[in-house]
Amino acid sequence: MRRDLLTYDLPPELIAAHPAPDRESARLLVVDDEPGRLEHAFIRDLPERLPEGALLVVNDTKVLPARLLGRKAQSGGKVEVFLVRKVAERHVDHDGKRLPAERWRALCRSSKPLRQGAEITIEGPVSLVVRIEARPSEGLFDVVLFSPAGLSVPDAVEAAGHVPLPPYIRRGDDASDRARYQTVYAREPGAVAAPTAGLHLTEPLIARCLDRGMELARVTLHVGLGTFQPVTVADLDDHPMHAEAYRVPPETAEAITRARLKGREIVAIGTTSVRALESAADPEREGHVLPREGETRLLIQPGYPFRVVDRLLTNFHLPESTLLALVAAFAGGLPRILESYRVAIEERYRFYSYGDAMLLRRSR
Repeated sequence: MRRDLLTYDLPPELIAAHPAPDRESARLLVVDDEPGRLEHAFIRDLPERLPEGALLVVNDTKVLPARLLGRKAQSGGKVEVFLVRKVAERHVDHDGKRLPAERWRALCRSSKPLRQGAEITIEGPVSLVVRIEARPSEGLFDVVLFSPAGLSVPDAVEAAGHVPLPPYIRRGDDASDRARYQTVYAREPGAVAAPTAGLHLTEPLIARCLDRGMELARVTLHVGLGTFQPVTVADLDDHPMHAEAYRVPPETAEAITRARLKGREIVAIGTTSVRALESAADPEREGHVLPREGETRLLIQPGYPFRVVDRLLTNFHLPESTLLALVAAFAGGLPRILESYRVAIEERYRFYSYGDAMLLRRSR
């Protein structure tokens, strides 16, 4: 698919800088099976908009406070470190002590070039040091994190890190983002961006779904920067997808098998759940998945033969993005999804991570 087709004009004021007052008050655009038919609702209406007995699949990844602000130990110059992916656990020697450490791939930004061996003292309530080890590619660094006080790296990052709000949210994070830029069912640390459709769900709303005979199953896909990376090549076929770690556990595969036997639909909460499930699709049994764990580079665009997911709850996505291509494929083509976006803009829906949502049924 050509990149220049994946575009639309969005008034800047429709980019949500803050979440809705409460999760269930976000708006919901329901794209009906009948082409051109749209309905306006709210997230609180979701249980009644889904078929009874459906299987809801959520992504239980947990967002790390991956944005670290600090200063060079020698010069005091400001540095921003954005953790991208954990590589390994290790130890370092520091001031005569053997300390637990972790090696990460990270983006680093500073006024002057960072050299190998440079140490950055992270500002915050606990001691945390980032040491530059290598620069394997432009913009990316291999860094080692450790706490001189001997804290575990996860504990130190949790205390000192900032919520990694997307760059189109033009403000610093605050205390409320710790809760609101996290799903209520997050439990597996590893994401550097939120699976945003899941931000709308609450425990009472999930309970209402269960009361209607639905089931809840989990997958894990650690959302990386690549998911939201703009397409820069002319054709999506040439776009280099970043690998993201994912897991479809045996109990979720079994829940999907039970749902298929009973003729129940599979509802993915977010595009990351779609990508995890489709990455684990059973090639021998249409509609089923295999328990699977690994990395996925799955790129979904119009023409992709969906095998698992029947319905999708998703937010509104950036122009020229792979996520816009995915929802276009799911909805039956780019014209239909762009018309839905046009209506959403006309009706002043809020866009992107903290914005409103849409509910789609897979085009047959």
